[in-house]
Amino acid sequence: MYKKLLKVVTNLGSPKILVVGDFMLDVYVFGDAHRISPEAPVPVLKVCKTEYRCGGAGSVAADLAALGAVPYCVGVIADDHSGKILKDKLIETQADITGLLTTTDRPTISKQRLIGLAQHRHPQQLMRIDEERTEPLPRESSSAVLQAFKERLPQADIVCLQDYNKGLLNPSLCQQMIQLVTQEGKKVLVDPSLTSDYSKYTGATLITPNRKETSTAVGFEIKSASDAARAAKQLRQNLKLKTVVITLDKDGAYLETETESQIIPTRPRSVYDVSGAGDMVLATLAVALAADCDYKTAVQLSNITGGIEVEKFGTATVTIEEIINELVSQISDKSGKVHTVDSLLEELTWHRKRKETIVFTNGCFDVIHRGHIEFLKFCKSQGNIVVLGLNSDSSVKIIKGPERPINNQDDRAAVMAALETVDYVTFFDEPDPLNLIKKVKPDILVKGRDWKDKGVVGRQFVESYSGKVVLAPLVEGKSSTATIEKMKTLGTKT
Repeated sequence: MYKKLLKVVTNLGSPKILVVGDFMLDVYVFGDAHRISPEAPVPVLKVCKTEYRCGGAGSVAADLAALGAVPYCVGVIADDHSGKILKDKLIETQADITGLLTTTDRPTISKQRLIGLAQHRHPQQLMRIDEERTEPLPRESSSAVLQAFKERLPQADIVCLQDYNKGLLNPSLCQQMIQLVTQEGKKVLVDPSLTSDYSKYTGATLITPNRKETSTAVGFEIKSASDAARAAKQLRQNLKLKTVVITLDKDGAYLETETESQIIPTRPRSVYDVSGAGDMVLATLAVALAADCDYKTAVQLSNITGGIEVEKFGTATVTIEEIINELVSQISDKSGKVHTVDSLLEELTWHRKRKETIVFTNGCFDVIHRGHIEFLKFCKSQGNIVVLGLNSDSSVKIIKGPERPINNQDDRAAVMAALETVDYVTFFDEPDPLNLIKKVKPDILVKGRDWKDKGVVGRQFVESYSGKVVLAPLVEGKSSTATIEKMKTLGTKT
């Protein structure tokens, strides 16, 4: 699964995503809380810094931009201080904000969080101050939003409706937008508000409520997979949806389509802050589906990004690089270190996309001693990824004679793979590693200094593409042959 997702995430492209919803400004005021006020039993916050982030539908737009998409924003803000900051933050993401209309009947929605820092660390939210008006938009404003939507719809590959129930996506406007998208033959994805009436989302392509929102909408609590299955089926049938994705926090997500119903599990996380997780999931689903992923793959990817997001503080974006790092880590955990050459080359492709330096060395590594350990530490100091080419048993016999190796290749590989300084192990059958070096094409080739006069195999090839050949210092008097001879001597004495 992780290798498939890695291929997907590196080929998402730059889809144009139309984002409609409640655009907000998230304000984080960080300060040290050292004492209690003498005026009232409340902490005194000495302000250290203030951060501004895109919230609500603005968070979705920022998430989309971080994933390489081009967000087209449609919504309303006011001509006030918060509105100006929000526009500037969206412009920084290179979002198109020409569809953000100015209203005079309400302020720009803002959520100001007061964050206490214990010993300048460990942020803890003390209070949230919201500035908003949530009654439905006036008819003229609603008509202007619809017009802005119509003008941008032809340019969009897919549409996201992010509903925080702040007065923008009223039932009439929501239904008109869904119908227009459907007529265009495009997908419309909805992150719904916390309400018991989902009728305004009827006909959408996909809806992605969380556990609490789903429970409120269907009238029963979602405690198990069977509850989620029942709820998803009810929502899909009653609202004439193609797909339902119920996010279930640590349990992953439940996917319901016309052809499949299943839990898509996720990796357990250390949850720091759930703010913005739903925005991240919506953005990821949109980008993945715009890249023609199937629904299961899109949900698997959204589990990854949503999981990364909740490990951060506040509303936060997730970059392609972070996703790749996560996936490569999972692949390494699942596949282990010992690989065939073909499998190894596939792994190295992804490391190179992360611009990591590949170090190669080789040897028999038959009877491990301190010299081996120090040598491999040196290899690790030269780059990011150490690939060890291990002489196969037949290769060792050619080099060392019929009595060698002492330990077979699988045992030797297991010992090497247990070392932190080794990232990958693969075998080669030839007496020298030249063919393997040509396939791996390392950035750095490392051999011991005893090869200085003998000539390092592969030097000419590696240096032909500006790779480096490095000679490592050796621990005097340490070698497998010497160790084996000493053991033989001790054996004859007994």
